[in-house]
Amino acid sequence: MEHTAEKTIYAIAGPTASGKTEIGVALARRLGNAEIINCDSVQIYQEIQIATAKPSLEEMRGVPHHLIDYVAPEVKYTAADWAEDAARKIEEIERRGNVPILVGGTGFYLRALRQPFFEGPPTDENLRERLMKLKEEKGAEYLHKILQRVDKVSAAKLFPRDFVRVSRALEVYFQTGNAISAVQPNRLEPPEFAHRIEIFVLNPPRDLLYQRINERATRHFETGLVEEVEKLRANGLRDETNALGAHGYRRVCEFLRGERTLESAIEQTKQDVRNYAKRQMSWFRREAGVIWLEGFGDDEATQENLFRLAKIASNAEARPEVKA
Repeated sequence: MEHTAEKTIYAIAGPTASGKTEIGVALARRLGNAEIINCDSVQIYQEIQIATAKPSLEEMRGVPHHLIDYVAPEVKYTAADWAEDAARKIEEIERRGNVPILVGGTGFYLRALRQPFFEGPPTDENLRERLMKLKEEKGAEYLHKILQRVDKVSAAKLFPRDFVRVSRALEVYFQTGNAISAVQPNRLEPPEFAHRIEIFVLNPPRDLLYQRINERATRHFETGLVEEVEKLRANGLRDETNALGAHGYRRVCEFLRGERTLESAIEQTKQDVRNYAKRQMSWFRREAGVIWLEGFGDDEATQENLFRLAKIASNAEARPEVKA
């Protein structure tokens, strides 16, 4: 495929803590006329901050960033919602004559953008509330067992504790009488730009990645993660929201409910994030056409390898840095 800076839409993906922000910003600055669109399902939420790895103004280095910190934490925001918002941002950026760069590790978001979902039924808030109560009373695994009875195909593809996707599958079934696995093939047509998205995935050494994850989790707890969650809960945010259900937050909620010690919350968070990183890598290995980048995104050698693979000249205009 011919790489043309004005036409290619770049996507930088990979596991958590692999340096996606750094290499995404480096790519944008090398291009000189690029803007970044967040593709991380946690960074979209307002008010949660410490465990999200949202880039600071200094880390953005003058590169415009979009779809960060813009969804209220109590909102159940979906991959389809993000795909719609991202498509609109891509069109806006290209109208300005700039290059969109998607940066983040949520592969499900990228797939939703490239291969749109079927048009499902509108949300039934009463049904959603009933499913939420069942989860609170009997656990997410109980809902997965219900799904096994009505849609074995979907149940086989979903983790028993993946409440968001399991509950959505149940909503579709109870609202329409059809299994979501039967109607999902009726997808919308991909957007015009879908074939122009080139995905580069970071693949750092696993032992070093896990070390970074452990160190970062420890740092989050040391810099006020528990206090952040306490404040959010005191302001009425429920533990069952997508925001507080994210890795890095749900074990803190369990600690605050008295279900585990602080030490246990820290160690389980480390394990959760390591498991999440492993799932991210498995996801991208199943995606067709990705280009792998060995190493961490904050390594200069990895960045230069990206520029080489993307065939981006070294004399592109550099964007001036913003002084913090």
